[in-house]
Amino acid sequence: MIKEIDLVLLPEEINDLSLLRKTSAKLLKINLDEINHVQILKRSIDARSRKVVFRLKVRVFINENPDYASVELKYQNVKDKKPVIIIGAGPAGLFAALRCIELGLKPIILERGKNVKQRRRDLAAINKQGLINPESNYCFGEGGAGTYSDGKLYTRSNKRGDVQQVLQTFVTHGATEDILIDARPHIGTNKLPQIISSIRDSIQNAGGEVYFDCKVTDLIIRDRVLKGVSCSNDQVFMADAILLATGHSAHDILFLLRKHDILLEAKPFALGVRIEHPQEIIDQAQYHCDVRGPYLPPSNYSFVEQVDDRGVFSFCMCPGGIIAPCSTNANEIVVNGWSPSKRNNPFANSGTVVQINLEDVVGPENDPFRLLKFQTDIEQAAFIAGGGNLVAPAQRMVDFVNGKVSADLPVNSYLPGTKSADLNSILPEFIHQRLRKALPLFGKKMNGYFTNEAILVGVESRTSSPVRIPRSKETLQHPQIKGLFPCGEGAGYAGGIVSAAIDGMNCADAIMKSLS
Repeated sequence: MIKEIDLVLLPEEINDLSLLRKTSAKLLKINLDEINHVQILKRSIDARSRKVVFRLKVRVFINENPDYASVELKYQNVKDKKPVIIIGAGPAGLFAALRCIELGLKPIILERGKNVKQRRRDLAAINKQGLINPESNYCFGEGGAGTYSDGKLYTRSNKRGDVQQVLQTFVTHGATEDILIDARPHIGTNKLPQIISSIRDSIQNAGGEVYFDCKVTDLIIRDRVLKGVSCSNDQVFMADAILLATGHSAHDILFLLRKHDILLEAKPFALGVRIEHPQEIIDQAQYHCDVRGPYLPPSNYSFVEQVDDRGVFSFCMCPGGIIAPCSTNANEIVVNGWSPSKRNNPFANSGTVVQINLEDVVGPENDPFRLLKFQTDIEQAAFIAGGGNLVAPAQRMVDFVNGKVSADLPVNSYLPGTKSADLNSILPEFIHQRLRKALPLFGKKMNGYFTNEAILVGVESRTSSPVRIPRSKETLQHPQIKGLFPCGEGAGYAGGIVSAAIDGMNCADAIMKSLS
């Protein structure tokens, strides 16, 4: 017999397997020796009361043995199968490639950046010298922006596809099985590169092809049918289906589409700052303690407020994390955050942004780039305010709300450095006014949040693409160009690693239908 039950355990009890069995037996009112195994299905922290507990959903095997069969990687060989070109090796592109192999199609991945190992040198140059390689950085390269931006796998995209399948794929390529059960699964920037390399090995071992330093520079279109692409290294690739999964920062691809009169649309996004606190402030508030205990992970938070009929919200929260420079060009400041797997850095950071609507930006209604220009202008203003070398403009939280330039700045994790500046002069009025109203409200929700020990670093602007590449709901192809399948964050159909991966798999399914 197998039964699923809910358990509540103290933090110090969570790793005691014998106690897990005893608690299950007591709740089910059976003898301990009747339980052969207890499998944890879901695990979350409940800190709503002063006594912090773990809540578990478990599967109890009563007088029955579990099936320990492991999930094996068995991809068919597609070396001589019909090719599918995939532009971009982020989560959308990689998971589309794996799905293509499952369907008997040969994926050919074209990635403008370098592989994960070689990317590290370019990231070191960004952090230490403020030097940006426009083709290999935090946004471009194998694994996409997610590889060196934390690997958070929390998503609300359950209706779009099989989230568990995505998580299991990460596990079979080297991720810990904890991501299958944690309420907010997370891999960590230090572990993701090896997992991404393993996924690439699976693709290549099955006969797929992966090309790095291979930037798409033109499209081969005949009679409104996309036939192939040409690349910066003079290579030409031809196929009957091309999946475009270039991420939210590949603006050159958008201009290339416009050059060929391919329909694009302006799309709402969000923009603001990244806020960093000492991690101990967040732990004290969330866990109701002076010092976080050894059995609890660094705490996180999530806030949302409606301010003047507009959403202001935190996202991509990184406990024990680091603020990273995610610019893709030398004259702009873009910040993001990431955490290692242990989340053991002394700071906690989160993007805190305001929703930007189409009507907020002046410009012709038929101009798909008007929000992109708005985004770029703010990023360049932040660069000027920082003074160069990717130094970011920053301000203490209370000073920002009071409109006061900070006399000094707290120690923080942003490696290129920060410079005291008036963020209110960089952000448009409708954004900074809402942020200034929202932060004290967040402080009322969490004791200690609204403090001058917190630093605001500008700007958090690449929350999603400000341009959408339209596609048919039925075929997932562009409505004008046959054979073009817009996919993932860059096309406007995903918002994170898992949702991008699911969209990649869905597009691969659509490609198979189109080729059948």
